[in-house]
Amino acid sequence: MAPKLGIVAGGGELPARLVGACRASGRDVFVLAIEGNAEPGSLDGVPHAWIRLGEAAEGFRLLRQAGVDEVVMAGRIRRPTLKDLRPDWRTARFFARLGWSALGDDGLLRAVIREFEEEGFRVVGVQSVLNDLLAVEGVYGRHQLDEQAWSDIRRGVAVARGLGALDVGQAVVVQQGIVLGVEAVEGTDALLQRCAGLRRAGVGGVLVKTAKPGQERRVDLPTIGVETVRQAAAAGLRGIAVTAGSSLMVEGEAVVAEADALGLFVVGVSDET
Repeated sequence: MAPKLGIVAGGGELPARLVGACRASGRDVFVLAIEGNAEPGSLDGVPHAWIRLGEAAEGFRLLRQAGVDEVVMAGRIRRPTLKDLRPDWRTARFFARLGWSALGDDGLLRAVIREFEEEGFRVVGVQSVLNDLLAVEGVYGRHQLDEQAWSDIRRGVAVARGLGALDVGQAVVVQQGIVLGVEAVEGTDALLQRCAGLRRAGVGGVLVKTAKPGQERRVDLPTIGVETVRQAAAAGLRGIAVTAGSSLMVEGEAVVAEADALGLFVVGVSDET
């Protein structure tokens, strides 16, 4: 029997998918939902509790009380200011040790994992529970790529690697060799909305999402879903590329169907692209 899973839930579809997988396999599950981020409707009928992002001590207490052994962090978390965070003593101690402004997203998440492990929990990746989410290499769906698309992808991967090495972001939009936008704190959806007003005449651009070099693979892997496809289409893009084996595709069949319907390609590329 798999150990009881604690899901630290942010926004988006992943927490609900994890709950569904646990139910299907008969695995015990408890959800620790982050206020202002998690979707209330995804918690119906599931043992859960709500906390603020800055309530680390209460979060650890609730997970222990629920008998959780393994923890997975899933879903989008909007990064707050220190004022918004209102940290309890446990969270304040964490930032006093590590510093608030010195850490990028990956560095911060590595530190968070260490805190969970020091509290006696085993942190696992989403892909260890939902192993069918990892993107594979090759073209999904019926829309194929031409040489311009491949050229834009290669350019996007190179730029994304540079961003990732600085622990900045995971996504880049490239059109005809020109970088229209890069992802920072705003997230992919906001990046696509911004790039919609920057598109050039001619063939559309490509959204490229890659893991950061040396990224901690248990949290914050690049993720696309149906909404990503819709936002990419609305921005006038012609396709989406993700790194195979290190990116997640939520509801893959629905993603492919939506991309086919909207005329976009979706492709998994190797890290060497």
